[in-house]
Amino acid sequence: MRIAVLADIHGNVLALEAVLRDLKQRGGTDLTVNLGDSVSGPLWPRETFARLEALALPTVRGNHDRRVAADPADDEMWPSDRYAQERLTEAQREALFAQPLTLEIAPGVIAFHARPEHDEKYLTDAVVDGHLVRAPIATIQRRLGNLDPIYRIVLCGHSHRSELIRLPGGPVIFNPGSIGCPAYDDSTPPAHVSEQGSPHARYGIVTLGEAGNPDRFETVAVDYDHEAAARQAEQAGRPEWAYALRTGFMPR
Repeated sequence: MRIAVLADIHGNVLALEAVLRDLKQRGGTDLTVNLGDSVSGPLWPRETFARLEALALPTVRGNHDRRVAADPADDEMWPSDRYAQERLTEAQREALFAQPLTLEIAPGVIAFHARPEHDEKYLTDAVVDGHLVRAPIATIQRRLGNLDPIYRIVLCGHSHRSELIRLPGGPVIFNPGSIGCPAYDDSTPPAHVSEQGSPHARYGIVTLGEAGNPDRFETVAVDYDHEAAARQAEQAGRPEWAYALRTGFMPR
């Protein structure tokens, strides 16, 4: 069984379409799962929602999906969430909020956005000198909490950083990286940035092993018209997003 793993699209329908084309060229997969944060961002939230709605993928709720669904908006709502909220219908926002926090997508495989019990706390990351880096293994194990040992594979997103970690005596954790937002800054203490280091749209493919064969994990980086996405961010008044989309880094 082959599973395509999409995460953190953030309203970038151009990057999503490039990933879907790449998947088709590779012969497709048996299942595609979406790990959330689908529409928030100064790009194409309405168009992205419509494309994903047509695909009807198994999807978990991300922290920005929850924030976009908030009603009414308040003064503390982040600009990317407000931009998306203003362009979605009430029914679309309700559909985002109704998405589950976790999903078992195959025997032994569980999916969630950030952590099993929380959509906004990092699982595999720590903040060091203002950047996201891999957290100590003991910290990751503690954050997983009482995850049922039947799960041998954990699929998560949120950090926008590709990761593949096998925990001693535990599951393999796979984060495919972000499709539509290759870098961001977060002012939540401690303030930090996440940077993929290039503008590519990233996703993952997991092949479940059978008959004694091991599971296989692949991270794919797809080029697309990121310049068009950057221009859209500029038109929305978000030059820092434009820089991130062009480079995979945040402005210094």
